[in-house]
Amino acid sequence: MPVKIRLQRHGSKKRPFYFIVIADGRSPRDGKFIQKLGTYNPLTVPATIQLDRQKSLEWLNKGAQPTDTVRRILSFKGVLYLKHLLRGVKLGLFDDATAMEKFTAWSAEHDSQIKKRQEDAYRNKRSRRPMPGRQPERRNEGESGNVA
Repeated sequence: MPVKIRLQRHGSKKRPFYFIVIADGRSPRDGKFIQKLGTYNPLTVPATIQLDRQKSLEWLNKGAQPTDTVRRILSFKGVLYLKHLLRGVKLGLFDDATAMEKFTAWSAEHDSQIKKRQEDAYRNKRSRRPMPGRQPERRNEGESGNVA
């Protein structure tokens, strides 16, 4: 039974919201699934992702294949990096404490980048919004720069 980690669409038309699920590869996209790992909301800036890292890692180690989009989500949340580090521990390249230290350093840097993106998005949103009580400047036809 080929097991996939994939997105299951919910939400109304043009307002997508996804569950990240473990499902049999033969079942339909929004059909039966084995386990729910988290959620993904692409409408927020940056996209909101809730994910159970431990369950995802267990399923990846069992051989579940993520779809392309879910692979990017897992990479973004650090699950694939953690799997990579734990593989290095198994091979004896470094110990478990070093792997966790590397992962926490990566996670802290990643969280700071996400926070920066959120602040930039908030600033851009505020700058595009007109100030209350002020009318946007309008040009007269004579001021357009085109002289007839």
